[in-house]
Amino acid sequence: MHVIRDISDTSSYWGASWVFGCFPDVHMICDAPIGCYNLLGVAVTNYTDALAHMHNLTPTSIREEDVINGTAPALQRTLNELRELGMLENKKLIVLSTAESEMISADHTRYLATLEPDARFFWSQSLEQDEWVGRERALLFCWEQYGKPAASTAAPAPYSVNIIGPSLGCFNSTADLYEIKRLAEGIGATVNLVYPYESSLADTPRLSEAMVNIVMYREFGTQLAQVLGKPYLFAPFGVFGTTSFLHELAQLLGIPQEQVDTFVAKEKRGTLRVVWDMWRGPQSDWFATVDYAVVAARSYVVGLQAYLTGELGVKLAFASGRPLAEGEPDNIQIRRQLHKRAPAFVFGSINEKIYLSEANAKATFYIPATFPGPVVRRTTGTPFMGFAGAAYLMQELVNRFYESVFNYLPVETLDGAGMTERDAAGNAYVQTMPWTKEAGERLSRAMEDVPYLARISASRTLRLAAEQAARTSGAAEVTVEQVEAALAAGQ
Repeated sequence: MHVIRDISDTSSYWGASWVFGCFPDVHMICDAPIGCYNLLGVAVTNYTDALAHMHNLTPTSIREEDVINGTAPALQRTLNELRELGMLENKKLIVLSTAESEMISADHTRYLATLEPDARFFWSQSLEQDEWVGRERALLFCWEQYGKPAASTAAPAPYSVNIIGPSLGCFNSTADLYEIKRLAEGIGATVNLVYPYESSLADTPRLSEAMVNIVMYREFGTQLAQVLGKPYLFAPFGVFGTTSFLHELAQLLGIPQEQVDTFVAKEKRGTLRVVWDMWRGPQSDWFATVDYAVVAARSYVVGLQAYLTGELGVKLAFASGRPLAEGEPDNIQIRRQLHKRAPAFVFGSINEKIYLSEANAKATFYIPATFPGPVVRRTTGTPFMGFAGAAYLMQELVNRFYESVFNYLPVETLDGAGMTERDAAGNAYVQTMPWTKEAGERLSRAMEDVPYLARISASRTLRLAAEQAARTSGAAEVTVEQVEAALAAGQ
């Protein structure tokens, strides 16, 4: 039996709902109790990415008798109410199964055809599959049911691209999507569809009208791109990665490479200037001396490693992606590693933030990089992808470098009377005390658990605290007992 701690992924029902929920010309009926509707339609989306309430989602509100006799009457009741309210006018209806309805085998495919011939039933497989599979299957479902039958066989429009994947509940999608569109248009491409995030269900046949597909996320969207039968690229991370992406995209679209070079040169003078300035500045030595961990969706795991380690030389402590790949640490192992030794930076979810708090890892900086977690990423200024993402991440790292140093600066504090702190006799002091060998060794061992960047400042802070404890007790030298007392006081 495998114990799962702090589940990071939700079910395929949620993933599918976040895809269908993007379409303004769709109304969803989820075959679920009212509580499931509240979680999906209100609580989860609002508490993770401050998304608007999903007005196009209605539950069948399964009752006790429905569990015994089947949910068909509940579905018919809900459908009639929506018709009376006019909520189905000019909209396609999609009915989704949920974990609760699947447990009683409530498959409405045939029954729905008699009630509403144009409606479709989506078997979520919520009990078996995660949100990434659910998103993938929902995208394919839309193409097979609403796109492929009406797709054009004409040649795609010149220089046109689709951006596949951005949907509700995707971390930081607003900023990353803005950057990918900016890059594509910057070299002369035109965006045909952003699917499903900025599309309607009626737009689905138009997926065939693009020359190239850009798949935003490695964790889902690839299968739709493959079915469309056109070349596809994954959204890029980093300076070198983005430059290569733009050259490859231009080649596929027939855009002159000189046009790409001109755009990249302009980006180096503007967007990327901060990367170069920080890289050649005095803080450049830090990059090779710190480490980081990343726990996020597959795109961010691959992309952050390519940029931070591949381009900047920052050491990777460990990585874990979603969906979890074989050999990657699960939440139990991640928690254990962070408790044992936390790296300087941790990109992750609220789970990792909790683990760091448990470990009292004060010298580690947590950077939100995935859900779950109460974090809002709705503006265009926080991308991780593309040139702007490289600049934003560089800015975040350097700001935290300096903050780490500041946290350990020997700043004199003021007491209630406005006087600086002094020793037990009331005298200011700067002299140091002798240390026993054992005390020095204990200090060295303690510093091994502190990220390299903060080690010198942390060592000085601990030394001062241990010497103050020795003076207070009247000791002539610092012993292991004083070091332990200083360590305990700093917890």
